[in-house]
Amino acid sequence: MTDTPWEPPLAGTEAEHLTGALDRLRTTFRWKADGLSADGLSTRIGASTLTIGTLLRHLAVVEDHIFTVRLTGTPWTGDPHWGFGPTDATPAEHYAQWDQAVARARTRLAAALADGGLDQLVHLSDGDGNHVSLRRLVCDLIEEYGRHAGHADLLREAIDGRVGEDPPPGWRAES
Repeated sequence: MTDTPWEPPLAGTEAEHLTGALDRLRTTFRWKADGLSADGLSTRIGASTLTIGTLLRHLAVVEDHIFTVRLTGTPWTGDPHWGFGPTDATPAEHYAQWDQAVARARTRLAAALADGGLDQLVHLSDGDGNHVSLRRLVCDLIEEYGRHAGHADLLREAIDGRVGEDPPPGWRAES
């Protein structure tokens, strides 16, 4: 087993590369968020209201929404504030919410890939009956993580100086 399991394959299928890129961004984001106290999770910089805690909650909601509502049309019963609303969650609850949402999303994505691959059309459409592909959902989530991993970079550096593009070899989430 490699000490950097989040690295995408050097050579693989399109699905392996896309899911590998997504998992690398998930891991980088989780590393940037890892091990913070309640104060660290609620730290803001400048005029922005973003915190690492709200980003953990937001990305958990996005993971669940993409791989339920958008993928299958399952009715949405999740957070209407997309993770940006007020909370009294503990650090352990923040991490657990994100970790559990990612685990569910990985399971749902693997099942969808096994059931039709990236070309299959999913429930999400443009309103005119034109459905998007599973490939598009995965690419949209990669984009979402790219955006918010950048936010987490800035926030974490302001909190305790943690910088870097990837977790160090052998890193594992604390919580």
